[in-house]
Amino acid sequence: MPSKNFVLGIFGGGQLGKLLAIAAKRLKIKTCIYTNSIDSPAIYYADDFIIGSYLDKKKLNIFIKKVSILTFEFENIPFSILKNLEKNIPIFPKPEILKTLQNRISEKVFLNNIGVKTTEFKKLKRNKLKSLDNNFFPILAKTINLGYDGKGQTFFKNRSEIIKYKFPNDQYILEKIVNFTKEISVVIVAYKNKIFAYEPIENLHSEQILRQSISPARINRNINEKAKTIAIRIAKRLNYRGVMCVEYFLKKNGDLLVNEIAPRVHNSGHLTLDSYNVSQFESHIRSVCNLQSIQPKKIKNAIMKNALGKNIYKFRERKSNNKEFFYDYGKMYVKEKRKLGHLTKVY
Repeated sequence: MPSKNFVLGIFGGGQLGKLLAIAAKRLKIKTCIYTNSIDSPAIYYADDFIIGSYLDKKKLNIFIKKVSILTFEFENIPFSILKNLEKNIPIFPKPEILKTLQNRISEKVFLNNIGVKTTEFKKLKRNKLKSLDNNFFPILAKTINLGYDGKGQTFFKNRSEIIKYKFPNDQYILEKIVNFTKEISVVIVAYKNKIFAYEPIENLHSEQILRQSISPARINRNINEKAKTIAIRIAKRLNYRGVMCVEYFLKKNGDLLVNEIAPRVHNSGHLTLDSYNVSQFESHIRSVCNLQSIQPKKIKNAIMKNALGKNIYKFRERKSNNKEFFYDYGKMYVKEKRKLGHLTKVY
């Protein structure tokens, strides 16, 4: 058990940071949040917090003097900042992992190099758009770095459409659209010497935003085991520590293509709060703080729905029962498509 002076530092103050801070408090772990926004619900659940730019060296130095180790709730923190902080304090997952997974091209190259399938992809070269094979289309052009929930993504039906488009730079990846039957994800937790996988979760997206997650995923046993095996293999090759989520496209022929890896707790894993013996949030705290490992076991089936934008008002007004669990993230600003809460039903 960590000492009384032990403090977990968390980069990011959104809903993931909030739920991590709550899980830490239950385990008697103190937390300090570092966030760049006053609209950060996690600061009200942590023991301490700092609001500042992720590039503010003065505030970052104050932050690391307050904490014993660091983790993060989102992956868009500059690698150079984390690498510099690591000279003085342990960070989990390791900054090198973040560097690989922040870049959509290096992420896919890593996966292909360890024998994990992904969709076909190319780096954008504006001077070679006319030579793109029409069989490569339809495609999504995505920013190589940053971008989530459909941000930084543009759809192109054919070569003539992309030739007309004015890209500001070459920092885009072109991904061939996959004809898939389902989207699933596997959440894993990697301790020092053990890796456990939660059961695969089926995800329903609209406009590249997760709307609903179902546990267990409606897949056969072979796909179930294959998805968990791949996720564990990725974690081992990354020498991972903490919770990670691997998102897949499932093709009709049974092939699993990795779409993205999230080096953190993940939206699709929210339902573990109410359907498992140990949630993804508690698992992450246990792992990075080197507490006793607990193997996740599903105790109930579950469906989770995100509350986006103004829909949050409907969720707040509805009457729930003892099989429904509503989580209001407590964000100040209601914006279209912004994730403001979620509702989980267990059965």
